Amino acid sequence: MALDAHLTELSDRHRALDQKIEQEQGRPTSDEFKIAEWKRQKLRLKDEMERLKHEPRH
Repeated sequence: MALDAHLTELSDRHRALDQKIEQEQGRPTSDEFKIAEWKRQKLRLKDEMERLKHEPRH
């Protein structure tokens, strides 16, 4: 059960970053460095979620 909770938390964080990126991109003077960092964070979260989903469970 702990794995499911962890995956849910990672998914929530991924979704929150997505919203931050959308909001920042909607601004006339959006900060491309912030957006790029948030996209990297999203990718790391996605990679971790995929790894956990395919990791053998004991």
